[in-house]
Amino acid sequence: MLKSLVKLGRASLFALSAASLATAANAADVSGAGATFPYPIYAKWAEAYKAKTGIGMNYQSIGSGGGIKQIKANTVDFGASDKPLTPEELNEAGLMQFPMVMGAIVPVVNLPGVKPGEMKFTGKILAEIYLGHIKQWNDPQIVALNKGVKLPNSAITVVHRSDGSGTTFNFAYYLNAVDSDWSKVGVDTAIEWPTGLGGKGNEGVSALVGQTQGSIGYVEYAYALQNKLAYADMINRDGKTVSPSVESIQAAAANADWAKASGYYLILADQPGAKSWPMTAATFILVHKMQAKPDVAKEVLNFFTWCYGEGDKMAEDLAYVPMPNNVVQMVKKSWSEEIKDSAGKPVL
Repeated sequence: MLKSLVKLGRASLFALSAASLATAANAADVSGAGATFPYPIYAKWAEAYKAKTGIGMNYQSIGSGGGIKQIKANTVDFGASDKPLTPEELNEAGLMQFPMVMGAIVPVVNLPGVKPGEMKFTGKILAEIYLGHIKQWNDPQIVALNKGVKLPNSAITVVHRSDGSGTTFNFAYYLNAVDSDWSKVGVDTAIEWPTGLGGKGNEGVSALVGQTQGSIGYVEYAYALQNKLAYADMINRDGKTVSPSVESIQAAAANADWAKASGYYLILADQPGAKSWPMTAATFILVHKMQAKPDVAKEVLNFFTWCYGEGDKMAEDLAYVPMPNNVVQMVKKSWSEEIKDSAGKPVL
């Protein structure tokens, strides 16, 4: 299973990279920019959609902060962010957002002999590591939680995101929920880290952890699989040890009431449930409500309509969780109500 995930992910990333480097795009192609968290599945969807329709989706994996800036500046047809914008932020910018897929943020380590799933952390220990309070791998708190794991008497090298990142927002949101000391750092897409090295994108953090012995980082689960990183299990809100998986992401999302989430503003971190993965996050698409180029907007929505309808298996193969059908129907209804041309006519 892992081998097939790696193969799928690498093929997808290569395909999208090749598309983005093309000297001339098809006139019908659409462009987007933003979150690196969903990049592997957006790449796979783009590859399959182009093979079926001939229409390309050229996506810049630049981080949620960059995606928000670009859609606000109208330099792309859609933005992508793992940090949902508040209803007030959406109204101010003339945007609407909708959730596209859900995934897991996982801690990854580079320690000799430690394999995926062999270590585990509590949220409190993760927070203490990223605050710089726990500095050694053989700290008593880590040792007590990981009996039988050979932990070195060496310093922990902390790796974090250097760019504006929705992954960081969700990671920091979780750490803030489980450790009161995290309030000194705050919760945002970009924060002042107390310690550590910065990597750009999930790609950069994965690369830094992979090449730095004694390091710890946080990445979207698909990146851990693709880069063969040793991800750790977590102790969740109910005190249960859980592994990242489609099942544990679905469990975390089970209590999500999207119908009551104004502007689809909903955070999935630290959800209750014995099987819930504590660092679950949805990723969102941002589009302008008033479309100066309705034909282009229609192609954007056609692409995401196809993803909702045909992309579930591809998402699950890369360890993402598709949105439930009732949420998809709500989203499509929102499109017809909110995304319109200059004459007030729905684009789709």
